[in-house]
Amino acid sequence: MAIWSYLVVGLFLPLFPLSMAFNLVFARVTQPLARAGLLLAWPLTGLALLDKLGAVVPEPILNWALVTSALYAVRLLSLRDLGTWTGFLATSVWALLWIPAREGFELADIALDALGFSAPLALLVLITVLLSRRLGGAYAGINDGIATSLPRLSVVLIICLLAAVATPPFPGFFSLLSVLMLATPATMIGMLIVWLLWSWAAARLIQGFIVGTPPQGSSVQDIGLPLSWGLAMAFTALLLTGVLLTGDLL
Repeated sequence: MAIWSYLVVGLFLPLFPLSMAFNLVFARVTQPLARAGLLLAWPLTGLALLDKLGAVVPEPILNWALVTSALYAVRLLSLRDLGTWTGFLATSVWALLWIPAREGFELADIALDALGFSAPLALLVLITVLLSRRLGGAYAGINDGIATSLPRLSVVLIICLLAAVATPPFPGFFSLLSVLMLATPATMIGMLIVWLLWSWAAARLIQGFIVGTPPQGSSVQDIGLPLSWGLAMAFTALLLTGVLLTGDLL
């Protein structure tokens, strides 16, 4: 199979530097619903193109994907803008979709994995908008202390970040686990390092938003109960999906 065919797929299942295409598009798209749709559709487009190739993913492509995922995971550690952070995490996550494709997973199963990862990212787009409207931005370390000023929104942010970085029992964790069970030792170590970097980056971001004291005299309105319950239902659906996935692994 010609290498250029994989390069086309690498625009959607990120391979650095082709991965920069998504980050450029994501930065240019500012409408929240369009951003969320982009996060859901981008990896599915790559999987559809990969299925058209109908060939086994070469080992060099797998290694390239792991390096790409690790590069973006490291970059997450220094990012403080929630919107940019979301796009870079998506790039790191989607690069790992090459691994189940290499291991012979069914396309439908990989597509479900992609949606399980992308759904929390789409919710992060909504949370970014909610923070920006109340605080004028969504920057960790600048818009801090929201546990005091925006308690409901802060809880939603924490849960969404945990879901986005594949914390158990959210679906992303079981998707990673299913691949780890079949991966080679070297691939397994690489994936675990990436996952730890995601977790570290999320912890730093949570600290930057939650910890601290809001400016004196500042008064912002927290999200209402209807929206809180709506987001709670979305997270419950993700949790139930994760619980159901455990049955496929046992």
